[in-house]
Amino acid sequence: MSDEDLLACSKEALVSRLRKEESEKMSALIQRGRLIKEVNKQLQGHLLEIRELKVINQRLQEENQELRDLCCFLDDDRLKVKKLAREWQLFGHHSAKVMREDLGGYLKKLADLERMQDGLVKENLDLKELCLVLEEECVSRSDSSPGGSTDLNIPCMVARDVGDGSSSTGSVGSPDQLHLVCSPDD
Repeated sequence: MSDEDLLACSKEALVSRLRKEESEKMSALIQRGRLIKEVNKQLQGHLLEIRELKVINQRLQEENQELRDLCCFLDDDRLKVKKLAREWQLFGHHSAKVMREDLGGYLKKLADLERMQDGLVKENLDLKELCLVLEEECVSRSDSSPGGSTDLNIPCMVARDVGDGSSSTGSVGSPDQLHLVCSPDD
């Protein structure tokens, strides 16, 4: 209302109007107080929630740091294991190479030993044949001479087959063997 309208009103109308305005103002203040109280309550709830979230955030940051440290540790271990695996692989390749070389040498030695053994077997067979020939000659001479001795006066005995040395009963010096013994007269 303008000042002129207010001056035109009576005193009772102005008092009534003032009371009505005061009543509306009080009502608005009470409403505002309730709203502020509600806002403060909501703010307190939000502050409490913020504190809880800060605590959760701190815990999550600590867990995150632990996980980072663990990842770094595991990555270091992975690198060490990778390096160790590479070294073992190189060692395996080297070992296999050495084994192949050694095996080649051993196979060559084995072939040489087999050749030597074949030579010894052949030599033993030749010696056996020679012994048999000498035995037959000794026997034929002992049959032809009455004293049982040869022209060289060497007595002869029948010898058993001593074999090529491949069996235990065929070894030289075995007590179950008879050997061709030729010695000068006693």
